[in-house]
Amino acid sequence: MIVDKHVHSPFCPHGTKDTFEDYIERAIELGIEEITFTEHAPLPAKFPEPIPEKDSGMKHSDLPRYLKEAARIKDYFKNSLRVNIGLEVDFIEGFEKETKELLDETGPYLDDSILSIHFIKDGASWHCIDYSADMFGNIISSFGSAEAVYQRYYDTVEKAVEADLGIYKPKRIGHLTLIHKFQKSYPVSQNFDSQVYRLIDKISGRKLEMDYNGAGFAKPLCREPYPPERFARYALELGIPLVYGSDAHQAKDLGQGFEQLLPDYREKVRKSGEK
Repeated sequence: MIVDKHVHSPFCPHGTKDTFEDYIERAIELGIEEITFTEHAPLPAKFPEPIPEKDSGMKHSDLPRYLKEAARIKDYFKNSLRVNIGLEVDFIEGFEKETKELLDETGPYLDDSILSIHFIKDGASWHCIDYSADMFGNIISSFGSAEAVYQRYYDTVEKAVEADLGIYKPKRIGHLTLIHKFQKSYPVSQNFDSQVYRLIDKISGRKLEMDYNGAGFAKPLCREPYPPERFARYALELGIPLVYGSDAHQAKDLGQGFEQLLPDYREKVRKSGEK
C-alpha cells in the first residue's frame, strides 16, 4: 500500500487521542509512503449541529494549532514519508458562503482536502446521516421512508459537486455512498444506482477526484467500501482518480478496508510504489 489520504488526528473531537506520531509510526509499519491528515474542519458558527455531543468538527479556535502541528509533522518526517496537510470539509446546504470563507482562510496552508456530506436538511430540521443506527431510524421516521432519506442525500451530494466554493474548493468528494452505512438494518426497495452513476458523471465533468474509502467495510451494518465495486469500476472507466483513504480515527485503523477494494486497483497501487 502506498497512500492513505483520508486520515484523522488527535484534533478530531470524536476520535481518539492517538498522536500524530502514532499515526505516522503505524503508516511506516504498513509501508505507506504518503498520508494526508484530513481533520474535520470547523462547522459554520450558526449551523445547528444535530448531534448531542456537538463534536462533528474541531473548534475554530483549534484550527491554527492543527495547521501548525500538521506542518511540524510534515517537516519532521519528510525523509520517511510524504505528509500532506488537509481538511475534511462539510458541505452544508445553505452555508456555502461560510464554507467558502473557511476555505479562503485555510486554503493557502493545505496540500489536499476532501468535501463530504454528513448533514441533510428536512424542512427546518437538520440530520446527521452517519451518527448511529438508532438516529438513522429517527431520520427515516422524519422523512417518511428510507428511500426519501437516500434521495435527499444524493440530491445534497449533487449540490456539493456543483457548488461554487471558490478556488480552494476540495478536489475530492468524500465517501460518495456514505448513506449505505446502515443498509443492513435499513434496506431500501428503490434502486438508486442511476442517481449514483449520474453523480459520477458530474464528478468526471468537473475533473474532481473520488475518495475510495475503506471504512465502510469495517462497519458491521455496511460491509462494503464507499463506493462499492460497480461504482468504483465506472469511475475508473471515466478516468476519475480514485484515492484510497482509511478514514482512520485511530492509528490502528490505518489501511482498513484496503484489501477489500478492487483487486486490479490494489495491484496498480502496489506497482506504482515499486517504481
